[in-house]
Amino acid sequence: MFSTLFSALLPFSPLLLASGMLVSLGAGFVRGFAGFGYAALTAAGLSLFVSPATVVPAVMTLEVVASLSLLRSSLPLVDKPWLRALLIGNFIFLPLGIIALAMLPDNLLRLLIGGALLVSAVFLRLRDGQVFSPSVTLRASAGVGSGLLNGLAASGGVLAAMLMSAARVPPAALRATLIVWLLAAGAYTLLWAALLTAGNGATLLSLVTLKWILLLLPTMWLGVWWGKRSFAKSHHVNFRHQVLNLLIVISSLGVVRALWGLLAH
Repeated sequence: MFSTLFSALLPFSPLLLASGMLVSLGAGFVRGFAGFGYAALTAAGLSLFVSPATVVPAVMTLEVVASLSLLRSSLPLVDKPWLRALLIGNFIFLPLGIIALAMLPDNLLRLLIGGALLVSAVFLRLRDGQVFSPSVTLRASAGVGSGLLNGLAASGGVLAAMLMSAARVPPAALRATLIVWLLAAGAYTLLWAALLTAGNGATLLSLVTLKWILLLLPTMWLGVWWGKRSFAKSHHVNFRHQVLNLLIVISSLGVVRALWGLLAH
């Protein structure tokens, strides 16, 4: 059994193996602590090395797995109006994002993903501390924006989390709402990924998806466990700042890489 799993990962270079596991460990810690961030950080980090269309389906699969492990304790704490807005927005707009993921060239995808994450993270970092009214418009904006980003880059959780935080949703309710929503959004993404093929004719769900899942799963579990243990002991505001700062750095690298690739052609 173990030799079969090992051989399935052989096509990855040692550098890609190490990078994937480190990215997954750090992103898993964020996910276990905050209830969001695994997909955004992993997709942004790995998109520096491989095609976004290659890793996004695997990352969304792991989002489902991570949410299942946290679901039972989260259900009683969910903020229902926010959850409803996020589900509706993703149901309508997530397919548009994943169709773009399937059809657009790699460097253009990297530019869109990195640019969207960079603009969102910088805006939210600069506006951090400002209180937004939890209006229908704000919740609808979170649903629409997170749906597009989830389909395109598996990263809608960051936008939703920051808008909910700005609306002063209590940390425990915010975390629980995101866990339940990301489970549903991840499953919905995989349904669309199974129906679509990439611009090069390859399917979005394939043996490569399984290989990425096998590579990333152990360190994701370790990171989630580590993050869960740290949740009650840390300062939520400082941690939110650190996640945003990390996302700004990673997305900036993605934008630079995409522009380099586009200019080279």
